[in-house]
Amino acid sequence: MEGQALSTLLPMTGEGVLQFLYVFQPGERPELATNLTAWTEEDEQIGAEHFAYLAAGVADGKVVMAGRSQDGLGPAIVILEVDSEEEALRFMEADPFLTSGLFGASLHPFRTALQR
Repeated sequence: MEGQALSTLLPMTGEGVLQFLYVFQPGERPELATNLTAWTEEDEQIGAEHFAYLAAGVADGKVVMAGRSQDGLGPAIVILEVDSEEEALRFMEADPFLTSGLFGASLHPFRTALQR
């Protein structure tokens, strides 16, 4: 599997559509994940831009779901349905949380097994 594109590991969900998820990782200030009082006004603005970015992704049909654990220990994730791994990577890398450096993220192939 080494060297194999992520998208080859994942069955398509529909004609030409792949699913990926990205998982946020702490940036230079890991306390942001667990301490809401650590957020500055600038951080709050970036958070609002991040929310708007994901909401636009929902409207465009790319973002299936986004959310975070409430205990600060579990993950914060975004699930995407896109045409290619490259499109998923571009979307993730343009997320304001990443472009600002507040958080990092890793991209993974994903497949919904069950859904309500």
